[in-house]
Amino acid sequence: MIRITFLIILLISAFGFSQKKELRKAQKLFTEGKVDESFKMLEENDALFDNADDKTLSSYSLLLAKIARSNSEFQKAFEFLSAIKDSPSIKSDVSLELNQLTNDIINSAIKDNENKEFVASAKKLFLAYSISPETNSDYLYYAASAGVNAKDYDLALEYYLMLEKIKYQGIVTKYYVTEVESENEIEVQRSEYDLYKKTKQYKNFREEQTESKFPEIVKNIALIYAQKGDNEKAFGAIKMARQENPSDINLILTEANIYIELDEKEKFGQLMSEAIAMDPNNGNLYYNLGVVTRDLGDISLAREYYEKAIELDPTLENAYLNLVSLILEGESLIVEEMNNLGTSRAENARYDVLKKKREDLYRECIPILVKIIDIDKNKEAIRTLMNIYGTLGDTDGFKSMKALLEE
Repeated sequence: MIRITFLIILLISAFGFSQKKELRKAQKLFTEGKVDESFKMLEENDALFDNADDKTLSSYSLLLAKIARSNSEFQKAFEFLSAIKDSPSIKSDVSLELNQLTNDIINSAIKDNENKEFVASAKKLFLAYSISPETNSDYLYYAASAGVNAKDYDLALEYYLMLEKIKYQGIVTKYYVTEVESENEIEVQRSEYDLYKKTKQYKNFREEQTESKFPEIVKNIALIYAQKGDNEKAFGAIKMARQENPSDINLILTEANIYIELDEKEKFGQLMSEAIAMDPNNGNLYYNLGVVTRDLGDISLAREYYEKAIELDPTLENAYLNLVSLILEGESLIVEEMNNLGTSRAENARYDVLKKKREDLYRECIPILVKIIDIDKNKEAIRTLMNIYGTLGDTDGFKSMKALLEE
C-alpha cells in the first residue's frame, strides 16, 4: 500500500511538473509575440490542465485572457479574467491585465467611432464600464451617446436607464492657470496644476466644476420615449428632469414637441410662451409659436410672431416664407368675391377696388421674397416672385426671376 501511495504521489508530481512546463513554454511564446503559437500549445495541452491546482489554473486562464485580448476578443478576455479575479496567487497580475484590457477596449471603441461604427463602439464602451462599474461609469455615458449616434435608440435607452438608476452625474473638475508672460489662461491637468503652483511662471490658479449630466440623461430618456410613441413614460421622464433642472429651456421644448405630436396645439403654445419668457431673444421660438398660432386660427398674432422672429434673426428663411404664405392667404377671399361680381357699374367699381387690393398683397410680398432669395436663392421664393411679377405685368422682373430659376 505504501508503494502504491508513493507511486501516486510521484505521478501527481510529474503531472504537475508537466503542466507548469507547458504553461511556461506557452508564456514564453506569448512574450515573444508568437500569440497564435502560444494559443496552439495551450489548445493541444488543454486536457493537461483539467486537474491543475488553483495557482496553475489561474495562470493558465490569465494567459488565455492575454491571448484573447491580443486578438481583440475582448468579451472572452473579460470572462477569463472574471473567473480568476479573486485568485490570491495572481490577484495583482489580474488587476494589471484588467487595466490593459480596459485601455485596449477604449482605443478600439475610439477607432470604431472614428469609422462611424457607432453600435460596435457603444458595445465596447459598455464592456469597459462592466469591467469596473464603480470607477468606469463615464464609459456607460459614452456608450449611451454612441447608441444615439448610431440611431439605435433601444440600445441608447438601455444605457441611459442604467445611468439614471445609478444617478450618474459626470461632474469633472477642470484646472486653469494664467501664463505670466502672455497673460493667456490655459486648461491644465491636475498633476500640472499642482506643479505649476511651485513656479513663478503661472498665476491666477482656479478650479471649475462642470455641470451635472443627469438632467441631460433624463431629457434624452424622455426624447427616446417620445420618439417611440410612449408619451406617458416620456412625460414622466420630463417631469423628473424638470425637477432636477427647472431652468433648462430644452426640457420645456422637449415637452412642447411631444404635445405637438399629440396635436395639442394650445398646450404647445403655452409651453412655447414659457420658453420665450426664459429666452426672449431666440428667433426660432417665435417662429415655432407663429406656426402653431396660425394653426389655431389667429392670423394677426401669427404674423406678429413671424415678424418678431425675423427681427431677432434676419436669416430665418422659413419665417419669411411663412409670412408670405400668411399674407397671400387673404388672396383667396378677394378672388372669390371678384368672381362672384356681375357687370353693373357698381360691381365693376368694386372689381377695380378688389383688383388693387389683390395687387397690394402681391407688392407687400415682393421685398420679403427678395430677402429670402438674397439669403439662399430659394427656388420656391423665386417661382412665387416670378408669378407675382407676371400678374403685375412687370416683364423685366418676370424675366429676371425666370433666368434665376433656370440657373
